[in-house]
Amino acid sequence: MDDTKLHEVARRRVQMKRGFTIHLLLYLMVNLMLFLIWRFTGKGYPWFLWPLAGWGIGVFANAVALVAELHAPEERAIEREMRRLQH
Repeated sequence: MDDTKLHEVARRRVQMKRGFTIHLLLYLMVNLMLFLIWRFTGKGYPWFLWPLAGWGIGVFANAVALVAELHAPEERAIEREMRRLQH
């Protein structure tokens, strides 16, 4: 893999990691705030669980996409094949 391609792949992975970290931190902060609002306003029906679960699905999907990108078997297979063809 040439340096330009390698740099592009590294840049994309760093952006994905940063994006996931921001997404996760926002999820935790907002849902903590919703929990505290629920906790200090009477503890009725636990409505905060709905956004927690709904947004949690999005965070999980983001994590799966990140792991799939970082461990892409196709990309490694292409690199191996390219090395074989070069020799």
